[in-house]
Amino acid sequence: MASPTTGTEEQDPGGLGRRRFLSFLVAAPTLTIATKIGLDTVAPEEAEAVIPTLPGPAEILDLGDVLILSNAPTAGLLVLEVREDGRVRLELPRTEVGQGITTANAMLVAEELDLPLDRVDVVLSDARPELLFNQLTGGSNTMRSLYTPVRTAAAAARARLVATAARQWGAQADRLSTRDGAVIAPDGRRMDYGALSRPAARADLGKLTVTPKAESAHKLVGTPQSRKDARAMVTGQLKYTLDLDIPGAKPAMVRRPPTINGTVKKVNNEAAVRAMPGILDIAVIKTGVAVLAETFGQALDGKNALDVTWNTGTVDGENNATIKKKLQAAALPFVVPPLLTQYVDGEFDFAFASHAPLETNSAVADVREDSATIWSGMKVPILAKQNIARELGLPENKVTVHVQQAGGSFGRRLFSDGAIEAARISKAMKRPVRLMWSRIDDMRHGRARAASHHKIRATFALGQVLTFEHRVASVETDWSHGLGEVLTAFAAELPVGGNLSFAQTVFLLTVKSPYNFGVTTQLLNEVPVDFHTGAWRSVYSSSTRGAEEIMVDEIAAKLGKDPVAFRREFIKNDRQRAVLDKVAELGEWGKKMPKGFAQGVAVHGEYKSYTACLVEMDARDPKNPRVTKATIAVDVGKPINPRGIEAQMLGGLTDGISTTLTAGLHIDKGLPLEGSYSQFHYARQKNSPMDVKVHVMPETGEIGGAGELGVPAPVGAIGNAYARATGIKPRSFPINFPIDFDPFPR
Repeated sequence: MASPTTGTEEQDPGGLGRRRFLSFLVAAPTLTIATKIGLDTVAPEEAEAVIPTLPGPAEILDLGDVLILSNAPTAGLLVLEVREDGRVRLELPRTEVGQGITTANAMLVAEELDLPLDRVDVVLSDARPELLFNQLTGGSNTMRSLYTPVRTAAAAARARLVATAARQWGAQADRLSTRDGAVIAPDGRRMDYGALSRPAARADLGKLTVTPKAESAHKLVGTPQSRKDARAMVTGQLKYTLDLDIPGAKPAMVRRPPTINGTVKKVNNEAAVRAMPGILDIAVIKTGVAVLAETFGQALDGKNALDVTWNTGTVDGENNATIKKKLQAAALPFVVPPLLTQYVDGEFDFAFASHAPLETNSAVADVREDSATIWSGMKVPILAKQNIARELGLPENKVTVHVQQAGGSFGRRLFSDGAIEAARISKAMKRPVRLMWSRIDDMRHGRARAASHHKIRATFALGQVLTFEHRVASVETDWSHGLGEVLTAFAAELPVGGNLSFAQTVFLLTVKSPYNFGVTTQLLNEVPVDFHTGAWRSVYSSSTRGAEEIMVDEIAAKLGKDPVAFRREFIKNDRQRAVLDKVAELGEWGKKMPKGFAQGVAVHGEYKSYTACLVEMDARDPKNPRVTKATIAVDVGKPINPRGIEAQMLGGLTDGISTTLTAGLHIDKGLPLEGSYSQFHYARQKNSPMDVKVHVMPETGEIGGAGELGVPAPVGAIGNAYARATGIKPRSFPINFPIDFDPFPR
């Protein structure tokens, strides 16, 4: 099986090696731009063409590139099996959490093997430590990193099948073809793959030439396909973790502390709870008190009945106001004083936001004296396996981790909290357990997008933007889920402490401005407040680029320019400009709208892909605005499954509507108040536009990422529509954020 070549170093157009560039990037405390800001720049005598902006790190080498390079040594270690029944099975070293990667990879296999799509089965690989860094699902990276290896594996299988048929027929292999799951001879004879699978596996066929099909010959890839698992999903047949029938595994739930990271001091009524109907066992663990029962209902009753005295947590005195104050103080200063030019300043605040996947944290664990088996939806299963082995005091080869399809993630399942906790409970109780977090647990003690504060300043003169500075202060995002190890291994110069953290490296490798705004700087400073945080869909870009797109409208207004025309003038990249033009055309930008209604537009580019979003909003009641229409154009370079791309953009739009208008977490005395979907106001059907058009652009180049691309542009577009409809500049998100509910007991 062929694997991608990794011996040569890719070069960027300027001749700077990608690895060398990353070494330079991670060795520097901040990005240094060798541009002198003198009076001739700040206040030019006459207007000229747009002032070009030097490329940012993410425009030369983005996080996806780093992941692809780190994956390269093991990229060819795929398992693809042609079975005797003619079906083909691919073990996917990634996690399906609803993003559609099993269908997209099945399409690649079916294309290369000339096989009907319904005869390709994609299953999720168990944790495979030999893959090193090549089993991490994140960074919009799955299709970018697997596109060539999966095609190559399928092409290798096709070459063996054809060579085997040629030997059996005494024919020349180059005169045979494949069609509909069979090898075809020029005279019409055919031999099905199933009949060839066993001899193809055993035969010594010598050295075969393995070449994936020319992309111009693709017939399936690039066409809209429905998800292979869609019917099972909507009919309840798809098995998630808690649907597994593991012998002896009983339901377990955990009573958690009233503040984040609190610990158990004393259980005051253990005997009484043990006597309740169905209760099988109780155990104190690191994260609370676990209750095992015959049913989940009995486990829930038992954990709610517990009377526990708790030790304090790590953020007991924190609330939204104290956090905001710390973030404002942590925002780095601007460099350019607005002395000789006009300027626009803006400050923005984004609340914590729950990942809120439909399936809460869950896992099944069977821990024995000398081994352990875990089932859960995990996006970094190798690290989970290592952590569980360490937690249990077992050798890694005695721990088996089965990766299950999960009901949503949005970054949440980068952490295997549920799997580790289930292993602890099983060890303590000496029996198999089925752990489920309640919705309240998941909202309050799960991971969340970190709260952040943003300061932006743009200076301009004679119709040109001269400088653009963005300072981000964020609660520290936890990167301990494995990505930090990838970065450390890829660039040994990466300091673990000091001025450049993992977070700042990720920030520099993901966030970029699409505009020629002169001297542009985007800097992150993090505040070490010990909340449960994690990468939320599009990580830093949703808030950083969302705030920037709102500022772009305000700069355009200061210059007396139309928002779309202004963006067209200053956008660097032709592909970015093309998606803007497309949404302006399809969304009828500039049409007359009634009072209280308005359009808003924004663009975003990330992971070699580009998108633009145009929304229409009814904000006659500023306290209850509603997006009534959305038009999205997206260019992912090479769309494998356009229908899957559309779904990703729809999901990004819904995330943008939710977190921009209504969905966030109120922190009070060290704990989020929100404990359910009725309190965390994620968009419902009534909040979503009935009229949404997603236009997937024709193929334009190498494959780009899509999973995280779809959020930032809707955030900016919705904010801009709200400002145009109401005359109110949005500065705090979600825009409408009341405590309109009675919090659940702690």
